[in-house]
Amino acid sequence: MDEMNKEVNKYAEIVYQYNQIDPALYGKFNVKRGLRNEDGSGVLVGLTSIGEVHGYVMDEGERTPVEGRLRYRGIDVSDLVKGCQKEGRLGFEETIYLLLFGVLPKNNELENFSALLGRLRSLPENFTENMILSAPSFDIMNKLSRSVLVSYSYDQNAEDRNLSNVLRQCIEMIARFPVFAAYGYQAKRHYYEGDSLFLHNPEPNLSTAENFLRMIRPDMTYTKLEAELLDLCLILHAEHGGGNNSAFAIHVVASADTDTYSSIAAAVGSLKGAKHGGANNKVMEMMDNIKSNVKNWADETEVREYLTKIINKEAYDKTGLVYGFGHAVYTLSDPRALILRSRAKDLAAEKGLSNEFNLYCLMEQLVPEVFNDVKKSGKVIAPNVDFFSGFVYSMLDIPRELYTPLFAISRIAGWSAHLIEEILNGGRIIRPAYKHVQAKREYIPLCER
Repeated sequence: MDEMNKEVNKYAEIVYQYNQIDPALYGKFNVKRGLRNEDGSGVLVGLTSIGEVHGYVMDEGERTPVEGRLRYRGIDVSDLVKGCQKEGRLGFEETIYLLLFGVLPKNNELENFSALLGRLRSLPENFTENMILSAPSFDIMNKLSRSVLVSYSYDQNAEDRNLSNVLRQCIEMIARFPVFAAYGYQAKRHYYEGDSLFLHNPEPNLSTAENFLRMIRPDMTYTKLEAELLDLCLILHAEHGGGNNSAFAIHVVASADTDTYSSIAAAVGSLKGAKHGGANNKVMEMMDNIKSNVKNWADETEVREYLTKIINKEAYDKTGLVYGFGHAVYTLSDPRALILRSRAKDLAAEKGLSNEFNLYCLMEQLVPEVFNDVKKSGKVIAPNVDFFSGFVYSMLDIPRELYTPLFAISRIAGWSAHLIEEILNGGRIIRPAYKHVQAKREYIPLCER
């Protein structure tokens, strides 16, 4: 392997030498890097009726920060959460229904749909043994992607792109994602860490949140508050507009007129990235570092001094980044973070972790101040949902390797809605332009090189 690495490293040097593009050319040709305009806003490439993400207004060419807003099918996500909590019930299944079909379900419709999801959670015969246990993966997101692609082989009508069939495939994937992730995690624990193998069958009458907690725990137990907090996280992560990286991946791949499983697997691959769904893991790693280097978590001066070191690239990973702060769209606030913070306080009190929760709140106050003191930029920066979600998952005793898979278990609802929207409204394959900047070269015969 060492010899192979040495040989590949030589090739890598050649690749690096001949694949560098002069950064000045991006400005010369007005390239929208990352599909972003010069002011940081996204390039408008499509229309959607599924999710609205709003965090600023443009006034005479200037970007003005405003409080963040997130709507699912026109309904504010905070109202959706309040509605479920007021009635004392879990709301992720209702959220799935809303995103997928575009309307809120009536009582009997929600009951029937929840029952359908429950019936579909069980994996096809031999799937667990042949596709999950026989080839365990150290990374659960890779196992999730493989499980999605393998599902093609268990579908007798996999290539049918009619609406009813695609909808059936999406509902099956929504129902099975928690099982894919939970079983993939159990296989990883057993084969890579030597732990006992626990495979609990999903219960048809339980919600997504309840089933997931039940399947990942050896004793299958959880509290009512734990289920409520996980359900809240699933609601808040279910959709985030057509421009987020994984939803856009769904649109791009689906526009090529491929099968449902290929489109969804592409979104899973996108979400795995540290700049997307893997962000809450980065937050937790950073918080571990802060907690080990700050003696008194309640000391504002000590916390401020260490944050200054992080932003000055003198501490933690020396990137200058404070993970969990800032967002591509939200400016003054991320509505998901505000909702999650208020409920995280209750769980922290129940778990005896109020001191740690207070550290998060102190950082929420200090990071914008320290960032502006160091950078002198005046940029508005606020915590995003990743800042609190990892903390909530840790209080739920959910292993970190399941944080991003949990994101996927939630976001498959939004992905499915975007897949259907692309099929019904797309029509053209998505193909942005790339400017070729390599000068013409003559071919040199092999004997003359």
